[in-house]
Amino acid sequence: QVQLVESGGGLVQPGGSLSLSCAASGRIGSIYDMSWYRQAPGKQRELVAVITNGGRTNYVDSVKGRFTISRDNAKNMVFLQINSLKSEDTSVYYCNADALTDWGFRDTYWGQGTQVTVSS
Repeated sequence: QVQLVESGGGLVQPGGSLSLSCAASGRIGSIYDMSWYRQAPGKQRELVAVITNGGRTNYVDSVKGRFTISRDNAKNMVFLQINSLKSEDTSVYYCNADALTDWGFRDTYWGQGTQVTVSS
């Protein structure tokens, strides 16, 4: 299997910045798309940003220009730089990976989530 572990969440004031990281480990053969999702209380989980293994990125409109997704394929890591934070960005942020194990099983994997709270 493949495990994902996020880090970097916390409490930040409006207008501030945070950097989230997610490390994949386990029986990794290949990792395809890596994504960040978020889920606010009482709301559905939403896709925030996605990056292909070739580096192509896409973002939900509400974060364009403020969030930047990147990855280090050699380290099996994905990152999310969050700038100009707003109160509505408060959510649990989840890492997601479309991965193939080294025995040929392909599936979607999730991290445990990291809390981002934007408050003064």
